[in-house]
Amino acid sequence: MEEKIPIRSFKDLEVYQNSYKAMLLIYKEVLPALPEIEKYDLKDQLRRSTKAIPRLIAEGYAKRHQKAGFQKYLDDAMGESNETVVGLEQCRDLYNIKIKTIEDLLDIYDKTGRQLYNLSKRWSEFKNTRK
Repeated sequence: MEEKIPIRSFKDLEVYQNSYKAMLLIYKEVLPALPEIEKYDLKDQLRRSTKAIPRLIAEGYAKRHQKAGFQKYLDDAMGESNETVVGLEQCRDLYNIKIKTIEDLLDIYDKTGRQLYNLSKRWSEFKNTRK
């Protein structure tokens, strides 16, 4: 049985760790492969959405004591994750870029979306029990 590690920092959250690693992979593997024509569109959008997810988790965690603080940031991170999925699908379907890498990333962001949803739901339930 896997031992539960207490959450002492946003860095202890698996969803943070996975989204940060995926962001690095996108920066190293996917963005350089995009054509120059996408410099100010798809490339720029992927840069922003992938960096936003771990940032929102970190910022929200700092506001977890507020009734709706953490919740709002988790919802925003979910939106950025969905936006990243669409961007990755566009890279795959428009430019045939690193198909295997993109499929792996899509799996990570699918899991990220589920983790964010579940964390948001559990956080809401937890906050409601502490009234």
